[in-house]
Amino acid sequence: MDPATLIGIALAFGSLFAMITIEGGHISSILLPAPMVLVFGATIAVGIAGGTIRDAISAFKAVPGAFVGKTTPPQQVIDQIVGLAEKARSAGLLALEQEADNVDDPFLRGALQNIADGTDGDELRILLEDELATRTKASRNASKFFTSLGGYAPTVGIIGTVISLTHVLEQLDTPSTLGPLIAAAFVATLWGLLSANFLWLPIGNRLKRLSDIEVERMTLLLEGALAVQAGSQPRLLGERLRAMVPAESSKSAKAGKADKAAKSLPKAA
Repeated sequence: MDPATLIGIALAFGSLFAMITIEGGHISSILLPAPMVLVFGATIAVGIAGGTIRDAISAFKAVPGAFVGKTTPPQQVIDQIVGLAEKARSAGLLALEQEADNVDDPFLRGALQNIADGTDGDELRILLEDELATRTKASRNASKFFTSLGGYAPTVGIIGTVISLTHVLEQLDTPSTLGPLIAAAFVATLWGLLSANFLWLPIGNRLKRLSDIEVERMTLLLEGALAVQAGSQPRLLGERLRAMVPAESSKSAKAGKADKAAKSLPKAA
């Protein structure tokens, strides 16, 4: 689990509340139901209007994944592929059909089943690339939905402020109430900016980043499965796949393995 989104959003709102407190204000001054209902309700509504109901449902289903942020380390994927390559060299490609039954990932499971069935290498590449493109498109749609909400929210907030200021102008005969009314009017703009920059845009960017990581993982599986079908030597296959992993990810994987190895060593007396 990568809690970056939870930590970032919590720190952002914490900084906001700290500023209000330091300046001697009250948090309740910005927690006004009317502007919050308009900003959040109308922003989500126009986001839905800009796409399809299915897009909106899929986007909100992806939100838990943005906060949990589960990812598979590249080295784990490489080790899995190398193990399959060793199995194929020792027992033949037909043995991969049995291995497919023990694989949880549907993308890899389908690739192994096609290899065991004798699917042509070029046809298998086309099939896997098409499936990869379809999955990428679906995950990118969720990212685009929340990014679009980040674009709508500030404008919706301004609309709320204009509406409130119109109400203020109706109260000019009572000057004593103008100050609080004007202050409340700008709360809509505040929530428009806050929701865009503290929620919608971070969630959209997070989903896009997770999509990129998933594409990298599936690309490793794709190239690995095709290499297994071609009978690549397991050690060379591992080196090739590691060369496809960004340097930082590779360093993190090696550091994680080193830490595990260090923990497994017996402690000195």
